[in-house]
Parts: sequence; C-alpha cells; structure tokens
Amino acid sequence: MILREYFEKSGSWLFRWRSYLPLALLGVALLAMTEYEYPWRVEAWNHWWEVFCLSVSFFGLGIRAFTIGHTPKGTSGRNTRGQVAQVLNTKGIYSLVRNPLYLGNFFMGLGPALMVHEWWLTVIYVLAFWLYYERIIYAEESFLEAKFGTTFTEWARVTPCIQPKLTGYRKPDLAFSARNVLRREYNGFFAVVLVLFMLETVADLSVLGRFEFEKEWLFLVAVSFAAWLTLRLLKRHTGLLKVDGR
Repeated sequence: MILREYFEKSGSWLFRWRSYLPLALLGVALLAMTEYEYPWRVEAWNHWWEVFCLSVSFFGLGIRAFTIGHTPKGTSGRNTRGQVAQVLNTKGIYSLVRNPLYLGNFFMGLGPALMVHEWWLTVIYVLAFWLYYERIIYAEESFLEAKFGTTFTEWARVTPCIQPKLTGYRKPDLAFSARNVLRREYNGFFAVVLVLFMLETVADLSVLGRFEFEKEWLFLVAVSFAAWLTLRLLKRHTGLLKVDGR
C-alpha cells in the first residue's frame, strides 16, 4: 500500500472512531493527577486555575456552536460511518479556517490537559492532536477534492487548515440557529463539565487524601446534567429542536 492510500485509509478509520479514541488521553491525565499539587501549593490559586481551564474548554465549545449554528444540513455533522457533504462550506467561519470544528475540539480538549498543569502532558496532547487529526483531515479533504474538484482546491488554497486567518470573512448564507446548536452540541457541553469535574475531584483526593466535592462544581454538574437530559428528551421525543434545512 502506497503512503497516500495508507494515510487515507487510516484517516477514514480514525474519522469513524474520533469520538472515542481521545478517551485514552483522559486515562493518562487521571494517572498524572495522582501526583497533583496545587499551583504554587495554594488552594486559592487552584480555584482560579480551574476557572481558566473551564474557560478554555468553553471557548472551544463556543467555536463549535458558532460553526454549527450557521451550517446547513448534510455538513459539519457527527456522522461516523463515512464522509458526508451535500454542499461545500466556504462562508462564515469557513472563510477563515477549513476545519473550525476541529479547532473547537482542540480547545475543548486543551482545558482538561491544562488542568493537570504538567507541561509534558500538554505537549503530549498537542502532538497527539496534531497526528490524530492530520490523518482525519487528509481523508476528509481527499473526499472533498474528489467531489467538488477545483471549487475545493481554490478555497483550500486561500483558507488555512486549522489556524484561522484574521481577514477575508464572508457572511454565511444562513442565519444563526440556536435550536440547531442545542440539538447537536448538548453532549459536548456535558462532557466538558463532567471531565473537568472528574479531574478536579481526583486532584483534591491526591492533595487532601480524601474526596471533597465543592458546591460550585456540584451545582455546575447538576445544571449541565439537567440541560443534557432535557435536550436529549426534546431531541428524541419532540420536534422542538428541529430546524428546516439544518
């Protein structure tokens, strides 16, 4: 098998399992937390660090929300069986970066990686993300190039892959749809809160030698779980979150 075919085949496999394989990094993070110490050995600083890490992850979730809110049906999905693209997104955030959802994923995962405040874990995360998504993007763009031809190559030539440019924004064709975001991103919101709560709990266990559940975190977990359950029920049993053409 030539290298090009191998990249495309491995990228397609990683694309199918992209929602599950990153969980391996969570195991590494939890293992690293067994040696956790508060920043500068001050618990108050630890609280501010948790807020910062949560903000980083929510920033990534915000990028995904902005992207999903403007995109039409048949693109920018969570499909795992194979590539799907009824149209080529080139406007809105896609006029600044070719893979805004993966950019959002990067920041969503960076928050938990920073939570451990071990430089080597952050380096591992960045390298793993790069190698992992490089193959996925290769497979996706091979599919898009075959389907859209010069329309894709001309757009790709002037639009960065993952690091956004700062000029050239083109207004999207569709207005922002909050319902579409709620229907498609509620899992990500709950996952961010739950993962950071797990890391925070393990951190306190490592430092204090006992489980200590802070009321602020318990409140955030309760709210995020209630939102997740409500939106899941609405999605499965009603049409309230459905938007025509999304």
